[in-house]
Amino acid sequence: MRLLLLILLAIALPLHAQKAAQSRRPIKLTDVEVATKEIVYKTTPQGELKLHVFAPKGEVQAAVLRPFVVFFFGGGWKSGSYRQFVPQSEYLASRGIVAICADYRILSLHQTTPDKAVEDAKSAIRWVRGHATEIGIDPTKIIAGGGSAGGHLAACTALVSTYDAESDDKSISAKPNALVLFNPAMNIATIFKQNVTASNPMTPEIAEAITPNNFVTKDTPPAILFFGTADKLKDGGDEYVQKATALGLRTEMWTAADMPHSFFNREPWIQVTARKMDEFLVSLGYLSGEPTLKLPENAPSLKHEN
Repeated sequence: MRLLLLILLAIALPLHAQKAAQSRRPIKLTDVEVATKEIVYKTTPQGELKLHVFAPKGEVQAAVLRPFVVFFFGGGWKSGSYRQFVPQSEYLASRGIVAICADYRILSLHQTTPDKAVEDAKSAIRWVRGHATEIGIDPTKIIAGGGSAGGHLAACTALVSTYDAESDDKSISAKPNALVLFNPAMNIATIFKQNVTASNPMTPEIAEAITPNNFVTKDTPPAILFFGTADKLKDGGDEYVQKATALGLRTEMWTAADMPHSFFNREPWIQVTARKMDEFLVSLGYLSGEPTLKLPENAPSLKHEN
């Protein structure tokens, strides 16, 4: 009997593991095969940081200069992985944009604070702009994107003028030409005051200095923001939109009713938000034609807030 149970377990465990692995498979937004490449863009005291490149097949180093997007993953500046934005990157590459998912320093791996993450985000934008011809991108059509803490970092590249790495070539601008922000943390100073704990990796000074909403100006690039209405970070997004709109900036806010933070990572919202992102980039002239991403049946809708 014991031998029989062991045999049954030996059969059942692989099947269970296979089902678990299937449930963890990344969401695919396109069936088009794209080219991939990894590039070390920065060496820090804590180790190397890479750019994970997704490009139209056979065009990682093409002569054609294409629009480009760099995505920064979320995780509260403490954790996370570039893999979060692989589905969106593959999709945009299938549409003709060179997409990159950037590593940056985080607390769990590098024991660093968020100001170092801001440095790294700006270094990533500078690196790709400085190597535009080499990787086949148009340096005047750079999009910064990300989710949560990563959305915050993308916004910082456009708005925060401090925290430049000493190793950076400051003659190259770290400012993107457009922003795609998924539930970004836009008012860090307020968040810090509401969450002062021993594990908080910030000081009040850092929080104020890296709060994007503190630095909205007339030359802030066009932006699209996505939030769930149940997300506490939406207040910071609302504040940003109000400031940007008052200055006459191109800004779009799209919301998902009753959805929590990070809703965009799940189906069908990942498809819904990616398609809206596509439409936004078409409106800027960075893409052309209709989005190729097909929405699931009975997909929910986003509400245009402004």
